[in-house]
Amino acid sequence: MTEHVAHGADEMRAFGARLARALLTTPARESLLVTLSGELGTGKTTLVGGLLAELGHVGPARSPTYTLIEPYNLQGRDITHCDLYRLRHPDELDDLGLRDLRGAGSVLLVEWPEKAEGRLGAADLALTLEYAGVDARNLVAEARLPAGQAVLERL
Repeated sequence: MTEHVAHGADEMRAFGARLARALLTTPARESLLVTLSGELGTGKTTLVGGLLAELGHVGPARSPTYTLIEPYNLQGRDITHCDLYRLRHPDELDDLGLRDLRGAGSVLLVEWPEKAEGRLGAADLALTLEYAGVDARNLVAEARLPAGQAVLERL
């Protein structure tokens, strides 16, 4: 487990960029599930924006709050950004087809994983963002599987 304090959106995006570089070193045959937990406004989408920009996405990261899923193909990998905040019941996950998105080399970034009530399977890497002041966020990164541990060691 590692902890980091981000002061402002730029530092949160920078952490996302570091995470992107660490994710890219994962073998292309492996898929990764990265969860992002935290209250509204703690910077989950901002972090994902930094990750996507580092991988070559131009423009702001679209928040999937209403669409639930935003797919990207960057650096030869399928990156899917999901936001489960508006999920009314975990059964709705079946309609989203998230399991089908876990192909070789894919990265699934899921905000509000607790709304899935365990139906996503074990996360490789779990990120928790918490308020640590007016413009500061505490970010805890915890590896839950060996692939996540390898990513964490490269952060």
